[in-house]
Amino acid sequence: MKAQRIFPLTAGTGLSRWAWAMACAALLSACAAGPTYVKPVVDLPASWQPQEPWRAARPADALPKGPWWERFGDADLNALEQKAQQANQTLVAAQARLVQARAVVNQNAANQMPQVSLGAKVSQLQISANRPLTNYNSPNWSTLQNDFSTVLSASYEADLWGRVQSLVDGATASQEQVAADLENTRLVLGADVAINYFNLRAIDLELDVVKRALALQQSSLALANHRRDSGNASGLDVAQQQALLDTTLTQVDLLQRQRAQFEHALATLTGTPAPSFTLAPRLVTLTPPAIAVGIPSDVLERRPDVASAERAMAAANAQIGVAKAAFFPSVIFGPSYGNDSRNIATLFSGPSVLWSLGVSATQTLFDGGRIKANVDFSRAGYDLTVANYRRVVLTAMQEVEDGLSNVGALDRAITQARSAVDSSRRVMNITQARYEGGISNYQDMIIAQQALLSTERLATQLLGQRQLASVFLIKALGGDWETAASTTPKSSKSAAQ
Repeated sequence: MKAQRIFPLTAGTGLSRWAWAMACAALLSACAAGPTYVKPVVDLPASWQPQEPWRAARPADALPKGPWWERFGDADLNALEQKAQQANQTLVAAQARLVQARAVVNQNAANQMPQVSLGAKVSQLQISANRPLTNYNSPNWSTLQNDFSTVLSASYEADLWGRVQSLVDGATASQEQVAADLENTRLVLGADVAINYFNLRAIDLELDVVKRALALQQSSLALANHRRDSGNASGLDVAQQQALLDTTLTQVDLLQRQRAQFEHALATLTGTPAPSFTLAPRLVTLTPPAIAVGIPSDVLERRPDVASAERAMAAANAQIGVAKAAFFPSVIFGPSYGNDSRNIATLFSGPSVLWSLGVSATQTLFDGGRIKANVDFSRAGYDLTVANYRRVVLTAMQEVEDGLSNVGALDRAITQARSAVDSSRRVMNITQARYEGGISNYQDMIIAQQALLSTERLATQLLGQRQLASVFLIKALGGDWETAASTTPKSSKSAAQ
């Protein structure tokens, strides 16, 4: 049930009362119903638990955070990243959502201004002679009359309780959230492109290892055939070497299949049909760049998903103000000015002028608890966004620590893998010499070849994983603080300070 009362203003006192009402509205507009937004405090550690070598970052939030991929110094990667930033359809959709969010802000901000409209009417009306009578002593006639009118009207809601301002604050926070989501989409897209690219290049390196192993195995097969023909070896040696060669050829096909999948993924990420996209094999040096880690609190500034979660809290807090404002009356000022005449010649003459000044107030008296339920719903929505914000921050801390431990462990594993390759190559050379001299059997040759191939493939795979770990760590840190154009890639040793 709603009670509505209209307060008309007479001509004699209209202007003074109107000015008084506007002054009261301006005074009371500061009485916002919504609570003041305060960003929740999250307990953060003072530092990470890095393993050397690392250097500290120098946060500067005003500096651009990309293009971070240029730190890897790969021209093909740079070209793919640039194409993805321009043609990826997920990014295009995120940009459209930001345009929508800005329009919503403008739409809500317009409610803070008076709404002015101009109307005109031209009509001709035939009144029935047989219409119902209000006085049977008065005769009825059929009348044809014209009606010409123009009306300039205005409507303004006095934001006494902060409802409109809360709507504007909520829309602004939502727009900032969408903007942060857009930056997060850029960050995730860049990471996805880099991950698929480095996976593809790691397979190129692994294919090179397998093809070199094939050349060695084919040479060994020729040696086994020669020894068999000369009576110094049995057919078993030839069969074992042929089986090893066939197994290695199968691995080539499997690696080519994996490479094609990464190539197709890059096509989609760059907005290109997969059948039209090719990336020629190339052997690259997988050297990870130096990464500025900084301190844990930097993540709150650097990561766009954290910023998005924080802006969601501000938007939810504003919704509480919108819900609470419904407890108070809605006050709307509605002045109008116009002309009305039955003859167009006299439409703008003095006697044809009409005007009105009025204030309407509407107060809900009983709603069965609907407004209170809306307020409770808004408060719970805010609590939900607070919990989500804390979850996002904790996840960010976890991802950075995971990245740090992965990079450190992979650096050590790569060093060990290189030593294993050198040892396996020495074993292979010794075993081949012993076999050619008739000291060892061919089974030792097979085992040595398999060990060398396995260690070389493992070393190559670890290099690819180390490159991916760098990408994941940059993503976990929220991107780069400085433009890559001003910073050249450095080795891990140069990063230790």
